[in-house]
Amino acid sequence: MKLQTRIEEAITGATGQAAAFSQCGIAAGGCINDSRVVTLGDGRRFFIKTHPSAGQYPGFFRAEFEALQLLSAPGVIRVPAPVVCADEFIVMEHIQLGRPAADWHEKIGRQLAALHTATKQNRFGFGMDNYLGTTPQPNPWMDDWLSFWRDQRLGWQLDLYAGKTAVDDPLLKLGEKLMHRLDEYLGAVDEPAVLLHGDLWSGNAASDKCGEPVIYDPASYYGHREAEIGMMRMFGGFGPVCEAAYGEVWPLQPGAEERIRLYRLYHELNHLNLFGRSYYPSCLNTLQTLV
Repeated sequence: MKLQTRIEEAITGATGQAAAFSQCGIAAGGCINDSRVVTLGDGRRFFIKTHPSAGQYPGFFRAEFEALQLLSAPGVIRVPAPVVCADEFIVMEHIQLGRPAADWHEKIGRQLAALHTATKQNRFGFGMDNYLGTTPQPNPWMDDWLSFWRDQRLGWQLDLYAGKTAVDDPLLKLGEKLMHRLDEYLGAVDEPAVLLHGDLWSGNAASDKCGEPVIYDPASYYGHREAEIGMMRMFGGFGPVCEAAYGEVWPLQPGAEERIRLYRLYHELNHLNLFGRSYYPSCLNTLQTLV
């Protein structure tokens, strides 16, 4: 059975209305998936992502489906509503994008704070492992944030990199030092876990046709809320106005700046593992500021 037929049948089953493709156009998106906007014969439109090697990434689209459901549940920030998924595709609401409103940065800051406030819980992790880009991201439930960040985030990325480089790589030596000092940064963190988007850079945020914030392509888990800001700062696009608006709803705790730098390092290391040596200097620089 052709992929198109499987997707049509899945949409039919999920919506209770017969689905047949009428038009299919390539959509702008990231470098990982094939993204398309599909118009059905009855005029409904959906955003569909497929991956040519989906079998190499078990649970890839299921994890995104689950994350989108959880992110949308509090009703505080817009995400594409997931419709149906399978191993090789995900179908979701098509959102017509537009120009951001003048207060877009303030709104997304407040909405993220509202999302975090509404999703507090006691354990760190997620209901399934997922992916950061195409890097597997382990999410076993843990009660202690320091242990979770050490074993499932920073240590995980350092181990991945160790498999690609020499044992005397300066970055690994600095990474080992930082692993031994994590208690200095995270030992005093006494906040609940919250639902994170998990990969919130400027390319995963936009505005709908009314100018309201929209976020998508999550790598969600329940973690310390400042970890969200670590990724938000990596490529810019949000800025101090956004962070100030966040702080009006839920102020950050003392020591946040150093912790945010630590959380950003996780994403820098992931880019080093995914895309190679061009990210080595930024990883090394961040490590040097932390140790």
